[in-house]
Amino acid sequence: VAARLAPVALGSDTGGSIRQPAAFCGIVGLKPTYGRVSRYGLLAFASSLDQIGPFGLTVADAAALLQAIAGPDPRDATSAASAVPAFDAAEPLRKPTIGVPWAILENGVDAGVASAFEAAIETLRGMGATVVDVPLPHAEYAVPTYYIVAPAEASSNLARYDGVRYAYRAPLDEKDATLDGMYDRTRHEGFGDEVKRRIMLGTYALSAGYYDAYYLKAQQVRTLIRNDYDAAFEQVDAVAMPTTPTTAFRLGERADDPLQLYVGDVFTASANLTGLPAVSVPCGRDDAGLPVGLQLIGRAFDEGTLIGIGAAYEEQAPWWREAPAAGTGIPRDEVPAS
Repeated sequence: VAARLAPVALGSDTGGSIRQPAAFCGIVGLKPTYGRVSRYGLLAFASSLDQIGPFGLTVADAAALLQAIAGPDPRDATSAASAVPAFDAAEPLRKPTIGVPWAILENGVDAGVASAFEAAIETLRGMGATVVDVPLPHAEYAVPTYYIVAPAEASSNLARYDGVRYAYRAPLDEKDATLDGMYDRTRHEGFGDEVKRRIMLGTYALSAGYYDAYYLKAQQVRTLIRNDYDAAFEQVDAVAMPTTPTTAFRLGERADDPLQLYVGDVFTASANLTGLPAVSVPCGRDDAGLPVGLQLIGRAFDEGTLIGIGAAYEEQAPWWREAPAAGTGIPRDEVPAS
């Protein structure tokens, strides 16, 4: 989508996997409310977190695709029966009340990301928005909570991939043709290192003696995080924060340090834990020319408000027009002729 090779695309978002790549690529990514879009056909990683949503070059593009895929589905018991409004006809919302949890933005955010985010907030103010500080006292626990809940559900969901019923099966080994041997080889060859790591974390969290201390406690904190957002939405239309604490990192740069990857979910995971809708809209670039995303989180089943705010912001700051050339941080219209 960023390269203009496709007008729109679909993604699945468990802890930010629509919004983060959208931010990294300078496009729009929207995670709908849990249940707004059918998950039928999606290979489940974490069933209570996964949600399918659109990528688009503009907010209008994402809204049009959401319009096409939203709605109840008899083949998915988790899809909601809520009526689907006309997302593709949503008017720009120029005078919303925006909440910003400034306290959680004080540490760990790259200077370029912070600068672009603050500029975006000023743009929102300039178009008529009211910006207020909102406390999200349990937001700092979103990442540890997510990395208990998601691996636990993954451990359960991925147990079915044993090489017997469907999916990949390891070739027969004449030296070890036992059922257990086939299981071992299938899981060893079929799962990558990160998936294995998450399965082990989840199995540990669900094991006897640890369930109450980890998984149950994480579910309780999950409820507290949702309560914080519900309290915020009593006074604001949306909560704004950067989509990611950094811009895109180099391929393989964090392959040997998974904790660095996990910390990247600090601003996105809470929307999955709470089931709330969220959208990432491009809001600038860092000093290296890499895109920065502005994330807006809204009330359940109120994607229309997020689309309206995003569309109004996009009118004032059409960053999507400045697509970088492949392999550089330089806008296309500034690339010198070779």
